[in-house]
Amino acid sequence: MRLTHRCRPTDRLPSPNPSSTRPPGHWVVLAVWLAVWMVFISAVPGFAARMHDRIVAVVNSEVITLSEVLDEIQPDLDRIREQFQGEERQRRLQLAHHIGLTRMIERKLQLQQAKTKGVEVADAEVRLSLAEMKKQGEKVDESNPRYLQAVKEQLILMRVVEREVRSGITVGDTEMRRYFKEHESRFALPEEYTLSQILIRPRSFETPEETRARAEKVLAALKAGGKFEELALQYSDGENSTRGGLLGLVRQGELHPPIERALASMKPGETTDAIETPEGFHIIRVEERKPRQFRPFEAVKAEIQNLVYAQKNEDFYQSWIADLKNKAYIEIKF
Repeated sequence: MRLTHRCRPTDRLPSPNPSSTRPPGHWVVLAVWLAVWMVFISAVPGFAARMHDRIVAVVNSEVITLSEVLDEIQPDLDRIREQFQGEERQRRLQLAHHIGLTRMIERKLQLQQAKTKGVEVADAEVRLSLAEMKKQGEKVDESNPRYLQAVKEQLILMRVVEREVRSGITVGDTEMRRYFKEHESRFALPEEYTLSQILIRPRSFETPEETRARAEKVLAALKAGGKFEELALQYSDGENSTRGGLLGLVRQGELHPPIERALASMKPGETTDAIETPEGFHIIRVEERKPRQFRPFEAVKAEIQNLVYAQKNEDFYQSWIADLKNKAYIEIKF
């Protein structure tokens, strides 16, 4: 049995992202076939290795074999079998096969496009890439022809995408200003606090209740009129105790969540109750509070340019891949 497909704008290969696109039409049949196939592969140890290899897809004039798909997704299959059981394992194995085959079809199409456009990579460039990978601490298998071919193909893919997609992307000032206006809060500096702290750390010989009791004793002394700086010097286990517990300036997001929540509605001069964290019990006084500030467009222009470029790059890439599929002859065999 086989499924032949001439891609059309309304009948595309599904996206590798299963949450964004559900396979329509004949792809439902493919999904069912993969599910049945996975039952056999999962149930019989070594079944995939012992069976005869076969063609599972034709992409224009090139083929993809079952063994190639299994090689492509083997790390994913091993991880799934280790982490999941039962129906969830089967579902994830099926999804891994679907994503792997889709990914290989897309790679075939891109490599074919590179050949059509005359995009090539010399052996010297591969050697330079391998040398750079070694510098970065990656393991390199220069004696393996398949490994070297994979590196070369990756360089070709990068080059053809650069030529066919990225070279046509521009980011104008109007786009950046629109993005800034729509995402202004993203570029705001977080709220800042100047804080002082009394930290009561647990001791090896005491229970959590006894540690809390020590913290409550200090808190009671504060409420009775004791000076924060003097009590910090006398009781705090924090590194800043000799400075009266002064922590200095900290930004929102740098503190333990329970402390962040307690500070959310506090004003300068106010003191928290004893707040428990893995470090112990914290008594925090707010010395100064600086609200978050919005940076001007010019200060974040370069950052916005990168963000807009990245989004356009992804959009252009997906459009390019879709166009390659629309023009391709793709045959799924099962």
